Amino acid sequence: MLDSFLGSGTTCAVAQKMGRKYIGIEMGDHAYTHCKKRLDMVISGEDKGGISKSVDWTGGGGYRFYELTPTLINKDEFGEYVINPTYSAEMLAGAVALHEGFTYEPDGEKFWKQSHSSENSYLFVTTRHLSATFLESIAGGMDDDEHLVIACCSYDKGVEKMNSHITVKKIPQMLLDKCEFDKSNYNFNIVNPPVYDDK
Repeated sequence: MLDSFLGSGTTCAVAQKMGRKYIGIEMGDHAYTHCKKRLDMVISGEDKGGISKSVDWTGGGGYRFYELTPTLINKDEFGEYVINPTYSAEMLAGAVALHEGFTYEPDGEKFWKQSHSSENSYLFVTTRHLSATFLESIAGGMDDDEHLVIACCSYDKGVEKMNSHITVKKIPQMLLDKCEFDKSNYNFNIVNPPVYDDK
C-alpha cells in the first residue's frame, strides 16, 4: 500500500495489522506527532481501534522510518553552487558516494578508501583543498591495480593530470547534472505515466 498523504497514519496502521507491506509519506512535524506516534502504538499493541478486534491485533512487527535530508548543493549569495553547510563530512561522503554509484564503507586502515564500487575502485570525498603533495601522499599508498576518484571542493592547477590511476573531480560540478538542487519542490520527470481503463 502507498499513502503519499498519510495524515494520522490510518493507512499504515491498518496495513500493519493486516500483515501487508506499506509506504506512508508525510511532511513536517506531523510525521512525528501523528504518524510515527500512531505506528508506535500499533506495534506496542496500545492501538485498539479500527480493525484491531476483527483481526485479533495484539501488537508486534516493526517499520523503518526515513527522513529526507536537505538539498546537498545550494547557491550562495554570488550565485555560485556550494555544498550545503548542514552536511557533516560523513553525510557529504555518503551522499556523493550514492550519486556516483559507490558504496559508502570507510576502510579502517586507509583513509582514502571511503567508498568502493568494485574490488579495486574507490572514492574519496574531502572538503579540503587538494594539493599536489596531498595527492602524491595518497598515490604512494595505492597498489598498481587500484583506481581512485577524489571528489573535492578545490584543487591545484594540473593536479588532475598527475596520476593515471587517480581521477579528480570538483564536488558541486560533478553532481549538478545528476539531480535537481537548491529547490524546495522537485519535479518528477515521468515520461510515460501508466494508463488505466475507466473500469
